[in-house]
Amino acid sequence: MRLKDFLNYLQHEKRYSDKTVISYKKDLQQFQDFIESNLLVNTEVTSKHVRSWMVDLLNNKKLAPSSIRRKLSSLNTYFNWLLKHEAIKVNPAKGVASLKLPQRAPQYLSNLSTDKMIKDLQLEITNWYDRRNYLLIELLYNTGIRRQELIELKWNDIDSGRKFITVLGKGKKERHIPISQKLIESIEIYKKEIQEQFLSLPEQIFITDKGTKLYPKFVYNVVKRYLTRYSTLQKRSPHVLRHTFATHLLNNGADLNDIKELLGHSSLASTQVYTHNSIEDLKNIYKQAHPKS
Repeated sequence: MRLKDFLNYLQHEKRYSDKTVISYKKDLQQFQDFIESNLLVNTEVTSKHVRSWMVDLLNNKKLAPSSIRRKLSSLNTYFNWLLKHEAIKVNPAKGVASLKLPQRAPQYLSNLSTDKMIKDLQLEITNWYDRRNYLLIELLYNTGIRRQELIELKWNDIDSGRKFITVLGKGKKERHIPISQKLIESIEIYKKEIQEQFLSLPEQIFITDKGTKLYPKFVYNVVKRYLTRYSTLQKRSPHVLRHTFATHLLNNGADLNDIKELLGHSSLASTQVYTHNSIEDLKNIYKQAHPKS
């Protein structure tokens, strides 16, 4: 079985995004390069070879443990696929321990900083692309959607009557996320402005200044520009707004399972990381309020 067949399986059967398929391809090609560079082409790959590759990635390539974990996961998925198709008898990646990751709480904006940023952005709107930037920030914060999910949003994904958007997440799974009437009204104004500007309506909601589909770096630059003004956080990516969305919901009493569904997480474990932020907020409140803290 060839790598090409596996990548076709990921794209057409598992329905993974192009970005995810490309990541798998790069990971597996890197492992193949390692095998060839060590003259192991005609040798049956074993767990020892997989471990040696991980050591090489850590010590020689200086990759972060999180990147190495992802590459091991790619390898494990590929070998399981080969095993299923009886191309190999044993998965050499099975049982190889992943590197431990340091536990770090997600970075997020305070309520005060978020409110000020959104209010200021709204006041600064003087043209259609100002409104686009405002809506871009608003949607990321108010829905918690991922950057690529925002890029792929189309006009027919908005249900103004029932006040929600339909998002196509990882694994092509659909989910519905509520949006406010105020946000719907802003989107409608933006829609009219675009039609006036370009004399037609593009398929995607968010477009560049030239009217073309957004790309990941464009979204990152817009978010970073505004987060730099209103935050001292080390990270200033679109994902910070996703973290902010989840943390603010949890701090205001939302159920963890509901947040999981809104974020599109496949397991509750991914969502539980936000409980750390909630605990830290409680600690700060205790220090400020308790007379003997």
